[in-house]
Amino acid sequence: MATHDDRSKASGSSGYSDDGFYSTSTSSGGAHHFDAGTQTFGRDTTAFTAPSAFDKDTNTFDTSGYTPVRDYDETPATSHFDDEDERKPFGWSGSADLGLLVLRLALGGAFVAHGLQKVFGLFGGPGIDGFTKVLQDAGYREARILAWVTGITELAGGGLLVLGLFTPLAAAGVLGVMANAIALKYRGGFFAPGGVELEAAFAAMAFAVLFAGPGRAAFDYNRSWFRHPLLSGFLCLLLAAGATAATLYVFR
Repeated sequence: MATHDDRSKASGSSGYSDDGFYSTSTSSGGAHHFDAGTQTFGRDTTAFTAPSAFDKDTNTFDTSGYTPVRDYDETPATSHFDDEDERKPFGWSGSADLGLLVLRLALGGAFVAHGLQKVFGLFGGPGIDGFTKVLQDAGYREARILAWVTGITELAGGGLLVLGLFTPLAAAGVLGVMANAIALKYRGGFFAPGGVELEAAFAAMAFAVLFAGPGRAAFDYNRSWFRHPLLSGFLCLLLAAGATAATLYVFR
């Protein structure tokens, strides 16, 4: 009685496989269908349908019954989604970048001037001694140290804002100074000269730069905190809040 193995050996090839195909030794890139005709298995005779003339996806006329199979190491077909990965590099924007540049220059320049007033007494400022007396009269302890810290923060923070360098830290420093100034000066009035209108405007400007970033016209361009302004702004905001709370509740 003939067996499956006997038929495999008699065929002179690799034999029938379990999935209905038999392999060819001359090609590694496809699979061949059964030939048309009949095949006898024991007492049963099974008819097979001839392969279609249009057997390929390319709609070319083919009567060989050979269906090519793409190798796995071939380059896959180009997808329309590939264009989404080709991101354009950062470039100059005449709207947001220009607006942020003007905002930084205005805010930073103002605080450079305030810092020069407090540290060196320029532009009619009180200097360290005069500013120390102001803080003592307001009830602060270690007033001279706080005077130096405030003056250097305004001077350095303003300069860094102008350059667009370490912008989140600079904006957070300016925001902390303005928060302390509002808490110290506020007496129920908002409008200048006796209110906190100017301080609130400076604080809002610093808050905007803190989360919007410096823009591309800055030394921070393409740094990690430039690419993630929300995260860096939130962390520096926490730092500014901690420094403000320490100044109000520890040194006053």
